[in-house]
Amino acid sequence: MKKYIMLFVSVSILLLGACTDDRAGSDDVHNLTLAHNHPTTHPVHESLEKFKEAVEGRSDGDISISLYPNGELGDEREVIELTQTGAVDITKVSAAALESFRPEYSIFGVPYMFDSEEEFEEKMNDPEVADTIYQSSEDIGFVGLTYFDAGMRSIYTAEREIETTEDMAGLKVRVQPSATSVDMIEALGGTPTPMAYGEVYTALQSGIIDAAENNLTSLVSSGHGEVSDHWFYTEHAIVPDMLIINNQLLEGMSEEHQKIVQDAADVANEFHKDVWDEATKEAADEAQNEMNVEFHEVDKSSFEEAAQPLHEEMKNDEMMGPIYELFRGDESDGEG
Repeated sequence: MKKYIMLFVSVSILLLGACTDDRAGSDDVHNLTLAHNHPTTHPVHESLEKFKEAVEGRSDGDISISLYPNGELGDEREVIELTQTGAVDITKVSAAALESFRPEYSIFGVPYMFDSEEEFEEKMNDPEVADTIYQSSEDIGFVGLTYFDAGMRSIYTAEREIETTEDMAGLKVRVQPSATSVDMIEALGGTPTPMAYGEVYTALQSGIIDAAENNLTSLVSSGHGEVSDHWFYTEHAIVPDMLIINNQLLEGMSEEHQKIVQDAADVANEFHKDVWDEATKEAADEAQNEMNVEFHEVDKSSFEEAAQPLHEEMKNDEMMGPIYELFRGDESDGEG
């Protein structure tokens, strides 16, 4: 109840501000809100600060941005809905959270969609791919501005060790609240448990779940390494963070300001690559040497084989087939 009271108060403040800010005097002066669920120590927050700096500097103050980290304005689904209505202007959310709004985003939940981070980056920087994904939600109130690499996701456990998919039997694994994430862990042999990110630490600590799947920084930035003994390099998915903006707001800006916002998003994307690489290295070191998390390789071939039915299902789906082809290219014909 406390959470929803806080959300109501926050949104009320935002709506009041929207009625009283400088936009009342000028159609092209904007005081924007940007919400996300990461702590201020997270590299994504650093990248969003870079976005804010670039927007405000290049617009000579005509566009200002107020950042709301730590899920202050609600969980990811809530802030997506607020961005649809315009109560929040810009939001950073996981692509998995967008899946229930636009099915195109479910492509990222297919395990082993990308063979490497380099391939992922190549696809995400392809204008055809980017335009298809970013504009897919235009008709429901928001569009994408850019993505932030969230690294390869792997499985980490409180106690249990795994080497093949056979070891996943009965393992309760926290997944993001998306149908594709549930299907992914089921395909890999585990028992999926959809759960908000903020609940994972306590759930691992109390034994409600046995494991989670995420990137390396989650071990440190949210303290999961304190309640996890083992990290396994399954490297089964890359699910990016997405920066989205209310479409009506963007279209209402002058062409100059639209370009400033988009260029600033590109600046933040490039900035993020460096801070993310550094954060990943530091997280691995801290988790291993200070949190005593043990790192293990797995028989990845067993996981890749288990994922193939999901690839076939996606490839043969009437709507998602073209999206799959867009990402996989010749590989979808078995040549990759």
